[in-house]
Parts: sequence; C-alpha cells; structure tokens
Amino acid sequence: MSKKLFINASLFSKEQTGSVEFQISYLTNRVLKLTDHLKWHGKDYSSQRGLWKILGKRKRLLSYLSQTNLASYENLINKLNIRKLKIR
Repeated sequence: MSKKLFINASLFSKEQTGSVEFQISYLTNRVLKLTDHLKWHGKDYSSQRGLWKILGKRKRLLSYLSQTNLASYENLINKLNIRKLKIR
C-alpha cells in the first residue's frame, strides 16, 4: 500500500518503477522512515540490521548509477539531499 502511495507522490511515472533512480529514491524514503523509528526504539536491533541492508543496497545502486550515468547521479543526489559516495 505505501509503495503505491509513494509512486503516486514521487516524481516518477508508473512505467519508471524499475529504474535505478526510482529504486534509490524508494530506498531513501525507507531509510528516513527507519531512522525515525530508531529514534524512538533505539534497541530494536532487527530494524537496525534492516537499515544497514537497505543502506548497502542503496550504496551499490548509487555506485552503479555513478559509473553509468554521472549526470543523472548528480541530479538525483541533489534532489534527494544525500551525500556523494566516497571514492577510494
């Protein structure tokens, strides 16, 4: 249910739900919800693990997007107000 609401409220159309940009924005929305949850429930270790998994997936998608389409990557991180990836 919440994914349908997110699709309607997001900047993407229903045809773009499989795109990397949509997946990153959806994961960012879930990260925000989980961080808010963890502010109230600090010892919920199952949610912490889920948050770490979501952050890892988002990081991998951001890395892929930065390698394939740098302009779209920079536009997306500015739109979502997230940090750039660290380059090693």
